Amino acid sequence: MALPPVLRDRLRLPIIASPLFIVSGPDLVIAQCKAGIVGSFPSLNARPLSQLDEWLARITEELAAWDKAHPEAPSAPFAVNQIVHKTNNRLEADVELCGKYKAPLVITSLGARIDVNDAVHAWGGLVMHDVINSAFARKAVEKGADGLIPVASGAGGHAGRLSPFALIQELREWFEGPIALSGAIANGAAVLAAQAMGADLAYMGSAFIATTEANAVEGYKQMIVESGAEDIVYSNLFTGVHGNYLRPSIVNAGLDPDNLPQADPSKMNFASGGNQDAKAWRDIWGCGQGIGAVKAVESVADRVDRLAAEYEAAKSALAAKTGFTSGAALALAS
Repeated sequence: MALPPVLRDRLRLPIIASPLFIVSGPDLVIAQCKAGIVGSFPSLNARPLSQLDEWLARITEELAAWDKAHPEAPSAPFAVNQIVHKTNNRLEADVELCGKYKAPLVITSLGARIDVNDAVHAWGGLVMHDVINSAFARKAVEKGADGLIPVASGAGGHAGRLSPFALIQELREWFEGPIALSGAIANGAAVLAAQAMGADLAYMGSAFIATTEANAVEGYKQMIVESGAEDIVYSNLFTGVHGNYLRPSIVNAGLDPDNLPQADPSKMNFASGGNQDAKAWRDIWGCGQGIGAVKAVESVADRVDRLAAEYEAAKSALAAKTGFTSGAALALAS
């Protein structure tokens, strides 16, 4: 199935930059969209509600100005993440503001609601829902989601346990719509690999924490640069949902990463970011297993340039191995 125009016609690379709690704001989103990938942010990063209105106004106005000045390289669409969970008492108001600015893409998490999907469709937007298994994916599609974001093992923040190979394989047995794969994707070759597995797009987050535009403290950014896959700890202690976190940040918080207790999900407030006593995500930092590919803190533009070069090199390498031209190799991969 062909990608809808919003995810096909204005992307330099097949990448959605994932919404990062606290870290993603207008500076990061605008830079990502200008660089040619989908930029996104959680609506709850904008506090109070009036700030969400300000952020959406700024993003839409600055991207419109960019498009007018750069018709040869228009910006990619932006996305807003909505936490569809009973603890989020801002959901309806946030969705209404997204409608005011006609957000091109809405990413829903921690639940799926028909009324939210209908509202997004009413203004012409697209809904993609993040899932950790095929059962949740079926429920999301039944409730009107247009696309899926399978969050596989190794993804930063809240993440599932399944291998991306297994998860994509099961989803493609019954779902032909847009899929953006999440899980340890941090370089251009991994983007191509996601397409080879059957995804349309890569969903990439941790690599963009270590950028100049990200709203993260320098210690967080440097820890990503200095860490690798072995420095990621999988735990549900901090929010009630299993996720991946940087081991050194857990140690710095005075906890033993090898002996973390289990959390009681019923006592967690997902909409506020989790268990505030544990100081996630302020002090205990979410991150995915792919960060070994991140060697320096750099601008979003430079990071996307690097990803583009890696992506093209991977296509050429695939062509050399298969005997196909690079174009045919990409068609084979996707």
